Amino acid sequence: MSTFLPFALPDIGEDEINEVVNSLRSGWLTTGPKTKQFEEDFADFLGGNVEAIAVNSATAGLHLALEAIGIGPGDEVITTPYTFTSTAEVIRYLGAHPVFVDIDQNTFNIDASKVESYVTERTKAIIPVHVGGLACDMDKILAVAKKHNIKVVEDAAHALPTKYKGKLIGTLDSDITVYSFYATKTIATGEGGMIVTRNKDIAKRCRVMRLHGISRDVFDRYTSTKPAWHYQIIAPGFKYNLTDVASSIGIHQLKKAWAFHKKRQEIANRYDDAFKDLPVILPPHANEGDVHSWHLYVIRLTDGAKMERNDFIQKMADKGIGCSVHYIPLHMHPYWRDTYKLQPEQFPNATEKYNDIVSLPIYTKMTDEDIERVIKAVKEVLAGC
Repeated sequence: MSTFLPFALPDIGEDEINEVVNSLRSGWLTTGPKTKQFEEDFADFLGGNVEAIAVNSATAGLHLALEAIGIGPGDEVITTPYTFTSTAEVIRYLGAHPVFVDIDQNTFNIDASKVESYVTERTKAIIPVHVGGLACDMDKILAVAKKHNIKVVEDAAHALPTKYKGKLIGTLDSDITVYSFYATKTIATGEGGMIVTRNKDIAKRCRVMRLHGISRDVFDRYTSTKPAWHYQIIAPGFKYNLTDVASSIGIHQLKKAWAFHKKRQEIANRYDDAFKDLPVILPPHANEGDVHSWHLYVIRLTDGAKMERNDFIQKMADKGIGCSVHYIPLHMHPYWRDTYKLQPEQFPNATEKYNDIVSLPIYTKMTDEDIERVIKAVKEVLAGC
């Protein structure tokens, strides 16, 4: 029998390995020259005059972003229930409250047409999430933010290299964008993330707060040829810096970002063609001229499938294929449900879509044989439907 095909695997090559070895031999294990290079390379990749601040996770990046724009106790931040918990939990870190808006039934992204109706005098920010790598309707969201003088922090954990209206996510008119480099993401450093902003004050605040609120960069102090031991703590910061070991991987993953995207796009196209006549709803594509990163390929089982989603996943596993579900909406988790008295009927689209979605493997290490295994398994599981 063929070996089990996991839902996701990172694609690490010799360039990444050699760069890590170089870092180990250099003596720089923590934040240092490789992290600085990764930040500069990332800013150059996006263009648009942005600054990039490397952190040890997208969760850390979102936390720093909200702290930098002044989110505090009692404030409200609008976001989606159709996301991983980190998007909302960082709001609670600061004593603020998430306000959940249901999703668009076609894109799975926050329904931008409903956002304004949730704005109150306590609303200080919006966190749109580009689910699966398909951009939200950012024009509508940014228009609401401008009208009510509230900040926009994009959760772009899935969105490299997503484009919206021809522009890379990270170069729009949002205040801050945050990326993830977790092991399953479109580029991976194991753990890691990047904050992107054009606002120099925000960038400065994030740099200070990512490492204990120290007044100057540790890298600068430790590489100085003159005594430079003195520093000041100017804020109660966090331990959110990215290591040079992780950045060494990121430097070369970033160089492959467009090649990686091409492979994921090819897999998505093959799936589309193979599944078009099956009892499933295929994932939406980006508008013409835009780019879907294809971090996720999510199908929806229709009534014609004649089976429950969980049964489908089990049957795929029986055939040696790993699948997943993105996401269990936050209103269905005990903490969010009980803390904010959330009910499924408040989020009809998110609740309905959750019940029939399946994420199929889509990653760059998949061979043609792997792709055909997935296609064959899906067809066999749904045979006769």
